[in-house]
Amino acid sequence: MSKTILVVDDDPVQQKHISDLLRGLNANVVLAGNGQQGVEKAQEIHPDLILMDVVMPEVDGFAACRQITSGADTKDIPVVIVSSKNQEADKVWAQLQGAKAMIAKPFADQELLDQVNAYL
Repeated sequence: MSKTILVVDDDPVQQKHISDLLRGLNANVVLAGNGQQGVEKAQEIHPDLILMDVVMPEVDGFAACRQITSGADTKDIPVVIVSSKNQEADKVWAQLQGAKAMIAKPFADQELLDQVNAYL
């Protein structure tokens, strides 16, 4: 049985790149274009892992992460932040929102795959 990974990113190029990497793992990839969609899809499909950008329209990734990791039905889904915001304060804030890890953009493909494998 393949794992389901929710990719939340407003950049179609990033969505495609990450999706292509994950499909190489035989993962079922579901896409969301902003934080609000990410929260809704997490509640709907209960993915095995969420890869979340931060800078997005409507609801940013930190707020979406907080909603997912504090929700009764979604709190056990690991969230990994994948963002160009990679200052130490951003990493601390991501952890405070419930994220399990943070990957800085641009990332090495293997770095992303290592984090995915760590949480699946």
